[in-house]
Order: sequence, then structure tokens, then C-alpha cells
Amino acid sequence: MSAPHERPTPAPALYAYASARSRGGTPPPRGTPPPRGGLPLPGTARPPSGEGPRPPYKKAREIVTGLLHARLTGPDTSRAAAATERALVATRVREQLVFPTAAALDPADPVAARALARRLVREGTTVHGVAAGLGLLTRLGEPEDVPYLRALGWLEDVFPYAVEALDPLDRPAAALLRLTHVTPGDGPRGLVEAVAAGDRALVRERLLGLARDDRSMGPDDARRVAEATGLADLLDRAPEDTALLGQALRLLARTVTQGDHGVAILDHADALALYGTVAARAHLLPPDPGHQARLVTLAQELHSGASHLLARVPGRRETLLGQLLDAVREPAEAGRRADWIRRTVRHLRAAGPVPGPRLRIEVAVADPAGPTAVETRILVDGRPILPVAFPQGRGDTPEELLDAGSLRAGAEPRPVRLGVTSCAEACCGALYVTVRREGPHVVWDGWRRPGRPPELPAYRFDAEAYDAEIARAEHDHGWTWPARQTARLIAAGLRDRPELLTRRGLRRGWISTHFQDPDVTVVTFTGPSPDGTGAPRQFLWHLPDDGRPPRERAAEALRRLSATDPRTLAERP
Repeated sequence: MSAPHERPTPAPALYAYASARSRGGTPPPRGTPPPRGGLPLPGTARPPSGEGPRPPYKKAREIVTGLLHARLTGPDTSRAAAATERALVATRVREQLVFPTAAALDPADPVAARALARRLVREGTTVHGVAAGLGLLTRLGEPEDVPYLRALGWLEDVFPYAVEALDPLDRPAAALLRLTHVTPGDGPRGLVEAVAAGDRALVRERLLGLARDDRSMGPDDARRVAEATGLADLLDRAPEDTALLGQALRLLARTVTQGDHGVAILDHADALALYGTVAARAHLLPPDPGHQARLVTLAQELHSGASHLLARVPGRRETLLGQLLDAVREPAEAGRRADWIRRTVRHLRAAGPVPGPRLRIEVAVADPAGPTAVETRILVDGRPILPVAFPQGRGDTPEELLDAGSLRAGAEPRPVRLGVTSCAEACCGALYVTVRREGPHVVWDGWRRPGRPPELPAYRFDAEAYDAEIARAEHDHGWTWPARQTARLIAAGLRDRPELLTRRGLRRGWISTHFQDPDVTVVTFTGPSPDGTGAPRQFLWHLPDDGRPPRERAAEALRRLSATDPRTLAERP
């Protein structure tokens, strides 16, 4: 007698699995935090996909795009969803690629595509299938999808996709998921639990208990904290709470700074309300140097950075700027940070509204309390270019764009790099524009960046006004400090006298200030070692600021380069 045939247990839908594991078969209540790291996936969530090599990235994107397009309008969405899931697994495409590919689709029939997405999200049994549905819902999701997205946010390896799909629909819920799973430390976890409990007093207490070091939390996590806690609303309910106001200032100042993936402030739904509350009450803050520096940061970003794009009501930006600058007191102490506050406030007060000429060039220096960051910002018709066209990038330095004359226009078209990502151009790319002179005009066109071309028009500037703005920016040294000005003067001297290095087979590298110590000028060059053996290497010559005028220090440095082998001045390997 043969044993009875055993049917395999069907793979569970990931949504049903998450619901059953989290809350007795029903979607978790809004605000309930998932466990740190998420629930483990069932073994069937990643079925074997057969043997053979995986397709390369570009080909994989094409395969997934074609596969989804072919099934977006099927009459039987349940059957289409099951077939889509099987096909995705069979392609051997990595699951991490499925979500962004689906999110990038622009279906001709959104209703049919939404129906397929919901089937994948609610009935999908694999990460591939659910990721495809979540990707489609980033563009097509509606409020009724929120409970399903929150439930799937309980699962490890699925929650990043659930966060992105939730972002347009329920920012606090998305923020809670992000903070729970990604942010290290007990502080954010305790904050998540307080928000989930709906205890405002505990939320305030744990907000104030977060680390006071501005660099301990990334810009996007700072934005998530503000969204998860409803920080703008908390401030409205506590108009005299200066401790909470100070913490709000810390978070907002962190949010406006450049991160690895862009400036988080543009993704913050309540950014303008938070800006307005902080600016209106800034005068209540104690004259703490950190508070003063953060107010200057907010003002600088509102003037020429990504925050400039927030205030669209005429006069609103100017009002906020005035409130922020009026709350900054003259620093009583000496030092780099105090000098930066004085210099930046003086510039912002003198500059006034940006609209002026059609092209405007601003140099922005970050708070010296952190790593030195100096960028050249390009504004056209009063709007900064980079946050619109390449938000993940930072403007190139004035040494690269201004001192080298890169923005000057000639009859021969030439590409100019305006900004680059923090990692490197070779990694995540840069923003380029082609600059050329055309009769009485200077034309900027031929925009390019990684992925799709930026949605920017060709700009035609009056050549006379353009040249005047370039000359003004090139001769404006008001943003510099002694060590940086020394570096610029040395670089200019080596441009005029390249033989100081080339006669010994050396090539000039970057010349600027030390990343961690802005009071040290660094001159770099590459070439053979002094004894002529071994591969070429880089040499670094450090020149600490000794209090003498930059011109005097630069002249002496050039004399030493002329009188001796530059390699003997540099650090030993």
C-alpha cells in the first residue's frame, strides 16, 4: 500500500504573513512600530530562480520594463499578477533592481496598472512580486493602500520599498518605519515607541534626549524625525518651549545640509511651516554659538540653496530671511566659527534678494564646526540650478569654476561641470552644461547628468551682463578666510609659473585647505619620487596659518618652490 500523496504547502502571501505575525491577522494599527530589523521572511519569499548568469544591469532593467509593460493592462489582474511574479523570478534579475524599475514606469492606463500593483502587493508571495507592486504604487498609490504598505513595512528586506511607497501617502508612517529599521541607537527607537503610543509629553522628552551633536544624525534621518513626531505641530502647541525650539533648530539645520543623496529639506512635507515657526521665534533662543551658527545656516540655504525653492509666495522668503538674520547676535568670542558668522551675515545683508541679474553666482561656505564645504551656486532668474536639475550633487568649488575661468564664454563651445556628487563623478555622476558665445549672447545648453537629461531649457544671457557677473564673482574674495586665500594665491602663482613644478617632472594637483582643519593650506602635486625610483606618487605640502597676510605667505611659498625641490617640502610617504 503506497503512502498518500502529500501536496506541498502553498507559499504564503507576504502581506498575509506580515499581518498574521504582527497583529493576529489584521493590519497593524497606524503608528505601531515594527520590531527592530523587521520580521524574518518566510523561506518561500525567495524561490530558486534556476541556473545561469544574471543579466547585466542595463539589460536587466530592459527585461523588467518590458515584462511589466506586457502585463499592465491584462483583463484578469489576479492571473496577471501571478504570471508577473513567476516571470520576474525566472529572469534571475536581482530583487533590488525590480523596485526602482517598476517605480520608473509611467503606464498609459493608470487604473489598470494600479489594479495589478494592488494584486502584487496583497497577494504576492515573493520579494520580486511584492517589490514590483510597491514600485508601481509609489506613483499610483491611494489612501486605501496605506494599511497594506504599513503591514509590509514589518518585513525585513521589504520595508525600504514600503517606506518609499508610503512617503507620498502617509509621511509619519513612512518616517516611523525608516527610523525603526535604519537609524542606529536606542534614542530613535525610544522616540518611535513614544510616537506609536501617542504620548506627546513622552515624545517631547525623547526628542530632547536625542544626541545634541549635529553630525550624529544624517540629513534624511533628521527629516524623518521631524515628520514622525509632527514637529511643526508640537511647536505650535508649545509657543514658550525654548528647549523644544532649540532641538527643532538643530534638526532643521541638519535637514538643510547636503547629504549623500541630496538635500532632505525638499522632501519634507512640513518644511516651510517648520522654517516659519523657527524663524518667527528665533529671537527667543539663548545666544548659544551653536544656535547662532544654525540660524545663519538656515538663512544661507534660504538665500541661495535648496531651501530657496520652498517659499513660492512673493515676499515670504525675504520675511523669513529677515527674521533669521535679525535673531543672530554679534559673536562675542573669536575663532573660525565666529568669523564665519560675521562674514556670512554681512554678505547676506548686503546681497539682498537674489533676482538681480538673470545670472547670479553665489559662493556658500558651510558652518566650520563640521567638515569644510565650499560650493559655487548658480542661480538663474533667482532660482538655484542644482537642486532642480541635480539634487544629489554639490556645486563645484570656486577654485574649479571661478579661479580657473571655467565659466568664461568663448566662441568655441565647451562643457563645464557645475556640480558633482559627494562620492565622486565616476561613482554617481555630475551635472554638465555646454557654454558658448553666440553674437550678443552667451548660451547654456546641452545639459547632461546620469540617467535622463535634466528638465532645464537652453538659457540665453546678455553677453555684456554675463561677463560682468563672471568678473564680479571671480574678484569677490569676501567669502574666503586667510588659509583659503593663501591657497588661491599659490594656485594663481603656479598657473602663471608652471615651470616651478614641471621642470622637475611634477604636475600640480589640488590646492586648497585641509578638509578637517581649514586653517591649514594644502598644496598637492604628483610625480616621481626624489630618487627617481618607484611609481609616481602624490605629494602633500601642509602650510599652517601663522597669522601673516595671505599675500605674504603665498609669495614665500612660491619662493620656496622656486629655490628648492618641491618634493623636499612635502610629507614623507
